[in-house]
Amino acid sequence: MTVRLAHISDIHFGGENAAAVAGATAHVNAGGFDLVVVTGDLTRFAEIDEFDRAAAWLKGLHAPKLVTPGNHDAPYLAWGERVFTPFRRYERAIGPAPAQVHLGGGFAVRGLNTARGAQPRINWSKGQISKRQVAAAVDWFEEADPVCVRIVACHHPLTEMIGGPMTGRVWGGEAAARDFADARVDLVLSGHIHAPFTWPYPFADGRTYAVGAGTLSIRERGAPASFNVVEIDEAAIRVAAMGWTGSHFEPLRTTSLDRRQDGPSRP
Repeated sequence: MTVRLAHISDIHFGGENAAAVAGATAHVNAGGFDLVVVTGDLTRFAEIDEFDRAAAWLKGLHAPKLVTPGNHDAPYLAWGERVFTPFRRYERAIGPAPAQVHLGGGFAVRGLNTARGAQPRINWSKGQISKRQVAAAVDWFEEADPVCVRIVACHHPLTEMIGGPMTGRVWGGEAAARDFADARVDLVLSGHIHAPFTWPYPFADGRTYAVGAGTLSIRERGAPASFNVVEIDEAAIRVAAMGWTGSHFEPLRTTSLDRRQDGPSRP
């Protein structure tokens, strides 16, 4: 049995690449995906009309969906809301912000919010993940069927992309990555940097993989608009970064990752 996931991030409605969004929508709807995972930044400035467009787009995807917010999904211009109720607009239009889950079909996905409306540093766009968030996720995975593929979804990469076009600088990120590797999570899906990547965390058995999706916005950073197709079977995990050519999507690159053969349960 093969599990097929579409991993989409950083659409930035209000500044989206309209042709690429339409192409990705058609690709997903024709692809028979088991789940669409959206790792944040649905909007540009978290304006209400941007969320309305994002919600309509999600409704048009003909597959189950798990969506987690990004830093752009907290209001940029309404400062009172950004500080005190940063994800109220998101939750009204899209769904729960703190955590999201999908369980079934041989895989378990836990979405976590690494974005913050305000934080004690100058650049509020950077990420945070708390020990409480990580512990709750690990406990949830332990309650799932031990043969399930374990997947975490969040907006910011927990560890930095080597040579990436920008940083996540996630407070608590490296400790979270280590804990997820110890818990035998298979994939940590993220966005934020607008460039696709895949690499193993250097923790535990080395088979917990960070996977980043590109952007479907006009804010490209050295890579074309793109999203990921993730296919998982008993032997391997294959990640294809699908790049927009201007008329259709085609693979930029495909990476094959070794899977654990003893399942995700602790030995």
